[in-house]
Amino acid sequence: MNRRKFLTATTLAAAAAPLVLTNFKLFGADAPSNKLNLALIGTWGRGEAHFDSLATQNVVALCDVNEAHLAFGLKKFPNAKTYVDWRKLLDDHQALGLDGIVICTADHTHAFISNWALNRNLHVYCEKPLAISVEEARIVRANWLSRKSKLATQVGMQRHAFQNFNRVRELVRDGVIGDLKAAYAWGNRQVKPAGANYDPEKGIVTFQGQDGTPRLAGYLPDAGAPPKDLHYDLWLGPAPVHPFNPGYFALGPGMNCLSWNMFWDFGAGQIGDMGSHTMDLLWNAVEAKLPTAVTAQGDPFNAAITPVKCESHFEHPANDWRGPIRISWYQGGAMPNSPKNYVDLNKIAHGAMFKGTKGFIVADFETRIILPVGNDADLTYYKPRSKDEVLPTIGHFQQEWFDACKNPSLKTACDFEYSSNMIEQMLLGLVAYRAGQRIEYDDKVGRVTNLPEANQYLSRQYREGWTLNG
Repeated sequence: MNRRKFLTATTLAAAAAPLVLTNFKLFGADAPSNKLNLALIGTWGRGEAHFDSLATQNVVALCDVNEAHLAFGLKKFPNAKTYVDWRKLLDDHQALGLDGIVICTADHTHAFISNWALNRNLHVYCEKPLAISVEEARIVRANWLSRKSKLATQVGMQRHAFQNFNRVRELVRDGVIGDLKAAYAWGNRQVKPAGANYDPEKGIVTFQGQDGTPRLAGYLPDAGAPPKDLHYDLWLGPAPVHPFNPGYFALGPGMNCLSWNMFWDFGAGQIGDMGSHTMDLLWNAVEAKLPTAVTAQGDPFNAAITPVKCESHFEHPANDWRGPIRISWYQGGAMPNSPKNYVDLNKIAHGAMFKGTKGFIVADFETRIILPVGNDADLTYYKPRSKDEVLPTIGHFQQEWFDACKNPSLKTACDFEYSSNMIEQMLLGLVAYRAGQRIEYDDKVGRVTNLPEANQYLSRQYREGWTLNG
């Protein structure tokens, strides 16, 4: 049927049928009825990075524990209702006509806000990391899986939209390096408190004392009352009480998380920072879920600060296209061995490497190289995909989530299953590091089976009055 005949037929049908306006949508992508009602929680730093994307939708509410940052967001979205407590915003979700939320808060509140929003049947976009404890990752994942047919989720690992991610995945899957045996990811950023010094030989982070002598770095000392605009108690949220210190807010937008995310109560250090982005490059290619065993080693344990230098190794079972593999994560100066002495992996600040029976792939976020190794690595066994067989581009990362909010049958690249599996694995590395021994893990129940005392590190204690399942 051509377009003219179609229009004639539908016009006649409409004339004969009663007018029904239920769930009626005006035609056109920009029609008001086709836009989502969204709330932005965290209106500065990473929040500002979402302004232009959110401006294509209806931003009906803003929330930030810092009223100065809230005013900053209000300049972009002057008609939004404002909140300083995200719990109050979510309680008002029906009055606001809310469809979904975008979370750009401190890491230690991500799982809380995500889970509360899912409980209210809201779509969720959450900046990385999705969680800072194994238990949090598991709870949020289970909650979303029970609702995935009607709710869209996405974790802010926006580099996933780089086409290189799919090209690396295709090369691994199509056997350019033979059978996959191991994969490695690393990040060279040394995450430590602002103003602190790091001794890589001793693995110790110190502050300069007033008398000039170094002292072991810990949670920051009491520096008096917080600024009048900052609701510091709400910033702490579920974390244990620590006195206010401007050092937790020392760095500017885009880097502010590096003021606090290395403290155990507020983040997961490098793992929650660039680790989420870099492991994503590996994770997208290997199709793993959760490890069966983990080992880790790194700097001496500090009760306040996550390790700067650390490496973790994860044993994963076979799946339907590959055998068992070992996945490794390196940070803060720890590095995998180079496949050849003329390949300097240290020049790749954040990268991934895949080892197969016939060679290696080395990649950063936007480029990759193939290194055939062995007499039979002549590449005659490998056939590149045709143009129409390559994996499609994701396109705009936030738009992918908007589209899935409007049609939850659409899949997002970094949904709460994919992303929670990845961060649960990474956090298990910190569990093994703290336990100081190899741990064996039962992913069905989320417990360490060979070292019961390690299970204390799977969760964290919350302040009275704060619940993850609100």
